[in-house]
Amino acid sequence: MSLSLFRRKNISQAIKDAEVENGEHSLAKILTVKDLTFFGIAAIIGAGIFSTIGRASFNGGPAVSLLFIFTAVACVFTALSYAQFASTVPVSGSAYTYAYVTFGELFAWIIGWALVLEYAVSNMVVAISWSEYFVSMLENIFRIHFPRWLAIDYGTAKAAFSEYLKASQSGELAQLTENTNILARAYQDAPSFLGLKILFNLPAGLITTLITWLIYIGIKESRNASNILVIIKLAVIFLVIIGGVFYVRTENWTPFAPNGAKGVLLSVASVFFAFIGFDSISTTAEECKDPQKDLPRAMIITLIIVTILYVAITLVLTGMVNYAELQVNDPLAYVFEKVNLNWFAGIISVSAVVAITSALLAYQVGQPRIWMVMSRDGLLPKKFSKIHPKYKTPAFATIITGLFVGIPSMFMNMQFFIDLTSVGTFFAFILVSGGILYMDRNGLSKDSKFKVPYINGKFIVLPALIIGLWWTHQNTDGIFAHFAEKPLIVVFWLSWLGLGIGSIKYNFSLLPILGILTNLYLMSELGWTNWAMFLGWLVIGSVIYFIYGYKHSKLAKTKV
Repeated sequence: MSLSLFRRKNISQAIKDAEVENGEHSLAKILTVKDLTFFGIAAIIGAGIFSTIGRASFNGGPAVSLLFIFTAVACVFTALSYAQFASTVPVSGSAYTYAYVTFGELFAWIIGWALVLEYAVSNMVVAISWSEYFVSMLENIFRIHFPRWLAIDYGTAKAAFSEYLKASQSGELAQLTENTNILARAYQDAPSFLGLKILFNLPAGLITTLITWLIYIGIKESRNASNILVIIKLAVIFLVIIGGVFYVRTENWTPFAPNGAKGVLLSVASVFFAFIGFDSISTTAEECKDPQKDLPRAMIITLIIVTILYVAITLVLTGMVNYAELQVNDPLAYVFEKVNLNWFAGIISVSAVVAITSALLAYQVGQPRIWMVMSRDGLLPKKFSKIHPKYKTPAFATIITGLFVGIPSMFMNMQFFIDLTSVGTFFAFILVSGGILYMDRNGLSKDSKFKVPYINGKFIVLPALIIGLWWTHQNTDGIFAHFAEKPLIVVFWLSWLGLGIGSIKYNFSLLPILGILTNLYLMSELGWTNWAMFLGWLVIGSVIYFIYGYKHSKLAKTKV
């Protein structure tokens, strides 16, 4: 049994399965490079550009624009690995499929289960965020008051009300934030049933239902909607850049890094998250006209476009106002209000809703296709891989995804989902980058139409490790104090050592190693709570695999 856990699917068999599994009810191959690029932009440029950039600029000043460039380069390491896999195994399923042909079935299941965190669970965050922007837009732009008890979860409202009562008893009501007061009133105003307050996030559920319906009726309809939303979003971003340039004061760029390198690096994690989403392109492989060429091109083009926009937006924002003013939830609208262009700030508020809608659409497309491929391999019930005869979409998987995202988003707290998604995303990125090393080592890269540029890490990785340890020792209280302060960082350094030894022995390619180390470092910075939640998630997934997936796998009778 131990060996059969790592049974691998042959690349040619994975491609054949995708071609013949559903017969005449196969997915519709209609997506071009342009469509894929638009999907990538839709996934990446969501709420981040309307909120994250402001807080990152507050920490690092105008120099954060350089951080976006450095982070984009780091993302390229992972994107190149995804691109090579996509050109080698042009099958839906993203990192799940790639793990199946390299590390074997158990790792494939683990990645597939982790991708639920990146796609479905993170979409719960997006749906809740959409609800916040939507309600704010109704009130601030259209002067329509939406009942707050219909736009918030019970736990958050109850916590705010408890904080209100505590402040009231201590005479400190004046110290409460406006948002706390609003949520406390929502709890008070909510109707009751059997003594229990009724509060739920109706807009989050409705937008998830609408997006699910759109994805259910066809990839063509989803593509068209995504393209329209992205065009609107890009138009607003270009207007912000062009219009904002005339209000830039160069003195706001001095000093360029007011808090030094430390201030800039405080935003590494949030800036990195602003780029997550390029991998969602690979989930549509079976709906591409020429996946082996178009998927790699779309990933790289997407990262280039997004990086240029992020850098330009950051420079405009920090040029229009002093960086210290940008710790707000809506920095783009804020800077235009500062220059008395309130009408344009209103347009930006509306565009934020559009931006988040397109991100929700992109991720909601990805999850059903991952489940579809897992079902095709026997690791999930057959129903998940059934293609609708008319709409040419994984119908059942799409409906389940809608329910899986929509119901919790109406009743759960956003922070819970944010904490849950981070480790899973980095874990998937690490295994994809590691998969390239496996492919190179076992001669599988010869089948790749796109390859990660090869740079021999033999004489680079270990010397870089020594320099890194020396630098860390010099710039902290000492390397051992560094380990004591951040115990999880030990995993990062040990992995670096292992990759260095492997580079000497097997001539590993440098760029995938950089992808592994970049993601592992960020993963180590997330803290024990995130790791504990992720491990708990993996335990649940393992139970499901051994109860169902292991026994029903198509490779179950394969001799290994």
